Amino acid sequence: MLLKMNKISIKWKLFLFLTVFVFFIIALLWIFQVVFLDDFYKSIKTSDIKSYAQKLKGNINSDILGDLVAKTAIDGDVSVIIAKENGEIRASAEGKAGSLIFRMPQSQFYHYLQLAKENGGEYMELFEGFGSLPLNDSRIGGKLITRAAEQAPQTIIYVVTAEASDKSIYVILLNTNITPIDSTVQTIRWQLSFITVILLLLALLLALLISRQISGPIMSINKTSKELAKGNYDVAFGESGYKEISELAQSLNYAATELSKVDRLKTELIANISHDLRTPLTLITGYSEAMRDLPNENNEENIQIIIDEAKRLSSLVTDMLDISKLQSGAAALNITQFNLTKNVHEIVSRFSKLTGMDGYSIDFKSDCEVIVSADEIKLSQVIYNLVNNAITHTGIDKTVTIIQRVFSGTVRIEITDTGEGIEADKLSQIWERYYKLDKEHKRSVTGTGLGLSIVKTIFDLHNLHYGVTSKLSNGSTFWFVVKIDDLILNS
Repeated sequence: MLLKMNKISIKWKLFLFLTVFVFFIIALLWIFQVVFLDDFYKSIKTSDIKSYAQKLKGNINSDILGDLVAKTAIDGDVSVIIAKENGEIRASAEGKAGSLIFRMPQSQFYHYLQLAKENGGEYMELFEGFGSLPLNDSRIGGKLITRAAEQAPQTIIYVVTAEASDKSIYVILLNTNITPIDSTVQTIRWQLSFITVILLLLALLLALLISRQISGPIMSINKTSKELAKGNYDVAFGESGYKEISELAQSLNYAATELSKVDRLKTELIANISHDLRTPLTLITGYSEAMRDLPNENNEENIQIIIDEAKRLSSLVTDMLDISKLQSGAAALNITQFNLTKNVHEIVSRFSKLTGMDGYSIDFKSDCEVIVSADEIKLSQVIYNLVNNAITHTGIDKTVTIIQRVFSGTVRIEITDTGEGIEADKLSQIWERYYKLDKEHKRSVTGTGLGLSIVKTIFDLHNLHYGVTSKLSNGSTFWFVVKIDDLILNS
């Protein structure tokens, strides 16, 4: 059954639920307004007469008892007699509809007094007719007597005893009538019949309108999402309807945009990696064949070219594996304490030897040594990639500056080049794999094109604060901040 319900569209589910709900409300109206109306009416009258009796009992010593009796008779249409045990009446008032207790003989008064004493100080009697007292009693538990036909007129007599402050016992008799409500029920039944027909028609119409209003945008989103699943990223989800549906459409539009970017980057990534793999492979193959076929080409220079290209190929594959491990969480951090300043000096020294012959100048400025806690190998990889990136993009002066700044228990490493700079709206995109500021892929002199993506992943794993600032034609500065464990001042 549940499986069948799951196959029903939301439109018809809403229609079904709303229709069932309206039927439920109508059924409740019929039950409470027709079936149980008489019982509710009797229950209310019984509760009212008991409430009046308790109020009078609580004021048995009051000077305003007579006024309270009169008010009770008028407001509740209740006849009231308050008398002593010997029958001496202290206060009384007859209701608008007349009363039996004012016409009953003295013996009946004592009879009710005795019944009240036997039942803990109170007694209630419900019997058929308005005009005379019952001749033969049949009581249920001494509390309630009912011999009336279902729709016959009925009378309630309620008796309560009360002890005054002078220890004298008073008897409080209350009498009220229960008017037959056959005609009222019949009127309500006819009214409910018309109301039921009108409500059913309105419910059907309302259910159709609501189900269409809610399901329409959802069905449209469902249809559009199927196009998105086919790889059509140009689709647009309508942001109409209720707030939740509109927010869902906005999220899906955002997802479509991001998927489009990912798909484009994937295509570019494959093309760029293929280009970077093909170039060293072509060179290695070409020089190897030349050395095999041409004796004069078997020289040290060609061998070095093959070695360099093989290293470049190995570096690219290593970077691809590194970033895959980092982003998948397979490469766990090995946090240790180490001298970050010394680490930067060593990396700068290696780069200076590698690029010094080509005229590059790398200047590292620091006024102390700092000890930090991090993964030394991975943070060294970060510095290596950032320096390599700065060398690749620096200006014609071939200058790269590295500055170590210490403040408030942290150290900030800044790596600055003098290149063309980066546009402000593209700063957030440079961390992507193989992102390029121009659309023509250029093979880096010393890098693989994955450096900044690896840097970002390592920063995120360490939860470090990092970023880049840049101005067009004025170079770029990449920076990151690490908490200091210890500080060694230069002598």
